[in-house]
Amino acid sequence: MDEGFGKPVEILLVEDNPGDVRLTIEALRDAKVSNHLTVAPDGLEALAMLRGTPPHNKARHSDLILLDLNLPKKHGREVLADLKSDPRLKRIPVVILTTSKAEEDILKTYDLHANCYVTKPVGLDQFMYVVRSIEDFWLSVVTLPGGKADGHQFDSNAAY
Repeated sequence: MDEGFGKPVEILLVEDNPGDVRLTIEALRDAKVSNHLTVAPDGLEALAMLRGTPPHNKARHSDLILLDLNLPKKHGREVLADLKSDPRLKRIPVVILTTSKAEEDILKTYDLHANCYVTKPVGLDQFMYVVRSIEDFWLSVVTLPGGKADGHQFDSNAAY
């Protein structure tokens, strides 16, 4: 539901597991806040999309990134480090959404300035609950850079 407040919130899901992609899409389908989900199947593709490098020259600016850690081509921690060191991308909130419960992963991602760390539950209902909780918090409560706040979308064309 868009409520007529402009463009939807742009979410980039960086996930290589097709099952988790499907579940995330389903969980966000009936979201309270209008959103557009783009999927990157690996870390290199995610960075190309975010930077708008070919063939992603017309990629949308992401307002929120859901980042898995165990990715092909470039590990999620490396992607996070690249994002947070890039002045154009460092303010995009990054939610780590991964199966890892390892304390080392948790500490390293927070050291790299992840905005939060969420462990994917195994069960379907719990997974749906977690994704909806992320949506409730990050898209309905938090004020995102670029004027997207409190579930209402404003001008997302602000420079990043």
